[in-house]
Amino acid sequence: MHIDWFRQEIVFKIVYYGPGLGGKTTNLEYLHAHLDPALRSRLVVLKSPEERTLYFDFFELALGAIKGKKPRFHLYTIPGQLYYASSRKIVLRGVDAIVFVADSQSARRQDNLDSLMDLELKLIEQGKTLAQFPWVLQYNKRDLTEIDSVDEMEQSLNFLRVPHYEAVAVQGLAVFETLRGVIQLLLNKM
Repeated sequence: MHIDWFRQEIVFKIVYYGPGLGGKTTNLEYLHAHLDPALRSRLVVLKSPEERTLYFDFFELALGAIKGKKPRFHLYTIPGQLYYASSRKIVLRGVDAIVFVADSQSARRQDNLDSLMDLELKLIEQGKTLAQFPWVLQYNKRDLTEIDSVDEMEQSLNFLRVPHYEAVAVQGLAVFETLRGVIQLLLNKM
C-alpha cells in the first residue's frame, strides 16, 4: 500500500498467483472486460519471448473514501511456470494481498502445491508469510471433469483456512466474488 498524495489515493497491489495455465490471466481479462471503463485503466501486457505479465488498475467506488483518500487497486498476474522465479519475485514486491488461483484438475494437484510453496518462499524472502498475509484461494475450472473435490483441495491447499471460492473464470463464475473477498480481507487487515 502506498499513498498517492497528488491524486489523494490509497493504492493497493493485488497479485493473482498460481500454477501456469490455471486461470490467472482469464480472471484478469474477465474483470477488465466487465468493469466500467470509466473506472479502470487499459490492460497492459508485459511480454518477453517466453512469458507475460498482465496489469491494470481500477477505482472501487462502492468503498467510498478511506481516511479521505480514494482507494485504487493495482491487479497483476504472474507467469505461472516455476522457471520464471525471478519475474514472480519482482511482481510480488510491495504486494498487499494475493489471490491464489488453483487449477481444480486432479492432474494439476502437484502443480498447485509447488506453486503455493513457491509463493510462501517468495514471501519469506520479503519478510512476510502467508500466515500473516491477506490472501484467498480460488478453485478454478470447476466445470471440468476429473477434478478434485473441494474437500480434497481444502485438505491439500487451505492449511490456513482462508476464504475459498469455487470458480469457472472463463464464464466469470465467482471472479468478482473472489476479488471482493480479497479486497475485504485487505481492508480488514488495514
